[in-house]
Amino acid sequence: MRAPLTSKGALRLRAELEELKSVKRPAVIAAIAEARAHGDLKENAEYHAAREQQGFIEGRIKQLEAELSHAQVIDVSTLNAGSRVVFGAIVVLADTETDEEKTYQIVGDLEADIKQGMIAISSPVARALIGKHEGDAVTIDAPAGQREYEIVGVRYEG
Repeated sequence: MRAPLTSKGALRLRAELEELKSVKRPAVIAAIAEARAHGDLKENAEYHAAREQQGFIEGRIKQLEAELSHAQVIDVSTLNAGSRVVFGAIVVLADTETDEEKTYQIVGDLEADIKQGMIAISSPVARALIGKHEGDAVTIDAPAGQREYEIVGVRYEG
């Protein structure tokens, strides 16, 4: 099965890949060359740090290339799911006890970032929401125990 990815997420990952290839890779190669010029490599901390950084950059490039080549990019703005929660939905939840609202977008595992309110499709919260409709009540297993939420809004934005 191909991993789902929003078109916004795919753009962001392609931009990161381009920066790694055109900016960071050349910079670390230059840093390695400069560190080599300092002589003895055994005790050259700059050289070892630059080589470690190079390994990280090359690993991330390979990971991004593989993930992007196997991803199924979905344009969320073309989804016509109405009030039903599917991949790409932006869901507004209200805690039934506190009335506190939280907004999440259900995205692919690669682009998930809880600080930005983007939760992975494979997460327990997303799995509890998929297939539900605006107005439905959902119970979500949270670290502090079960919480009851009402889905107060579902929208789709590109």
